[in-house]
Amino acid sequence: MTGKELLLNALKGKKTSRPAWLPFVGCHGGFLIGKTATEYLQSADLLVAGLKKAKELYRPDGLPVMFDLQVEAEILGCRLHWADQVPPAVVSHPLAEGKKIADLPVLDETKGRFPIVVQALETLKKDIGSDTALYGLICGPFTLALHLLGNDIFLDMYDDEKTVLAVIDYCADVCIKSADIYLTHGADVIAVVDPMTSQISPEHFQQFVTPAMNRVYDHIRARGGLSSIFVCGDVTRNLEVMVKTTADCISVDEQIDMARLRELCAAENKSFGGNIKLTAVLLLGDEDDAKMEVLDIMAKSGTQGFILAPGCDLPYAVPAKNLQAVADMVHDEYKREAAKTLTAKKADAFDDIKLPNYKSANTVLIDVITLDSTSCAPCQYMMEAVQKAADAASPICYINEHKIKVRTGIGMMVKLGVKNLPTICINGEVKFASIIPDQKTLVAAIEAAAGK
Repeated sequence: MTGKELLLNALKGKKTSRPAWLPFVGCHGGFLIGKTATEYLQSADLLVAGLKKAKELYRPDGLPVMFDLQVEAEILGCRLHWADQVPPAVVSHPLAEGKKIADLPVLDETKGRFPIVVQALETLKKDIGSDTALYGLICGPFTLALHLLGNDIFLDMYDDEKTVLAVIDYCADVCIKSADIYLTHGADVIAVVDPMTSQISPEHFQQFVTPAMNRVYDHIRARGGLSSIFVCGDVTRNLEVMVKTTADCISVDEQIDMARLRELCAAENKSFGGNIKLTAVLLLGDEDDAKMEVLDIMAKSGTQGFILAPGCDLPYAVPAKNLQAVADMVHDEYKREAAKTLTAKKADAFDDIKLPNYKSANTVLIDVITLDSTSCAPCQYMMEAVQKAADAASPICYINEHKIKVRTGIGMMVKLGVKNLPTICINGEVKFASIIPDQKTLVAAIEAAAGK
């Protein structure tokens, strides 16, 4: 059985001889071949080279053709900011700038970077597609709606439901077009990546997201394809509504209890995937950290409909040796048994990291704990919400983003008692954990902290 066959069997909920292995190689592919994210994500030849290198090093059962949630948004008129080590970020929102849905460009495979995607997919299908499942990753309807509308969507979900529903419905149509492009050119699986759904309630998920997503998944199934819902961020509150969608597979990040996800998916006859820690283990850890992490996940997840994967897009500079250690745990039973003798290192106490004296500060101190607001959509939009609210509030505010891609960021997360990403802390207290409040609510919290 090829790795591709094993992964597709796992995605269909079947028992497999070992976990299927799906490293989400996005801009990390550029790192593997010495190119920046900007270069890599704008070249079919570089995409192919990076993914072939990842196949050689990591022995995956599947790979994404491109991991960039801004492809559709760029075509629809959002301006992007490019960087060397992260995917581009959306920096403008056409529907918030006065445009109407009817004014937006029509998406097809000739627009934006889709010609690059198609060329890369066709080449990869020919060169490695016989034994490697190829994933087409598309931006989910809610995240795409937020790209188009901006942060006002969170208030509009209360004040202008009709408009938000219309935009999300339009975005579902865009998702279907994107899925069709991938399926037509040979993708085996379509993953609808919708990280911003981690920032809303189960009630809002069911009202605004479920109908749109189900239209996309039902279309993929009608085309003979397989689908996955993939949410980066702490989506614990929404797990039960996620498994009720018509997606074939539920993919989650490191903040999710895999034993609980396994139970929920079994009840709905769905497969599931995740959820290796991106930063503490893969980026900042070593090979032993990676091995112990994977053994723990494998023990909790079993081999019935399970796909081992990172929690989200791999950070650019993840050491290859750490991902090779993951591959060893997947493929080599002897090395797996040997790794069971490893012992965990003493936890870092972060004694050198000191919190500010919040009580004596004459400003409101806002700490935002993120993965990285330049590459993580929920983190980006949380930072934008904080800046907007700070500008509107009467007290002087000082905002500090703590990215857990570095040790000091993890230290601040620990010291502040933060359990979820992203999270807003105001004057040293956790106020909004993995949920972006509307501006009125956030301004009120800032002013309350200042005693206004």
